[in-house]
Amino acid sequence: MSSLFKDFFNKGKDNESSGEVIYTNDPLEGTDTQKLRAEISGRVQGVGFRFTTKQAADELGVTGIVRNESDGTVYVEAQGSEEQLSRFVEALRKGPSPSANVDKVVVTYDENVEEKTNFSQAN
Repeated sequence: MSSLFKDFFNKGKDNESSGEVIYTNDPLEGTDTQKLRAEISGRVQGVGFRFTTKQAADELGVTGIVRNESDGTVYVEAQGSEEQLSRFVEALRKGPSPSANVDKVVVTYDENVEEKTNFSQAN
């Protein structure tokens, strides 16, 4: 069974959504650790997006949370270095799940994002 999942998610390695990333502000200054919130829209629910977002976060060493919203978007809070988060946002834009199709990722750097020790899925 695990090879079935592996085959499914490996198909996504070649998948790339053409969504845009919109940054509402600049990274926080004077800190090594950045925190952000992101809202992802498009075909992002019911396609394994949260699961593969967690996989991408774990691979990059990013902590935070991902959850589905009632309006059909996916919400992410993330914490890591500027480089880690840059790569993570790019993974979100591409759509980490092979069935996802990301239209837009809106990113807001926010020092008030709650610190997490790992990356988890909600709902």
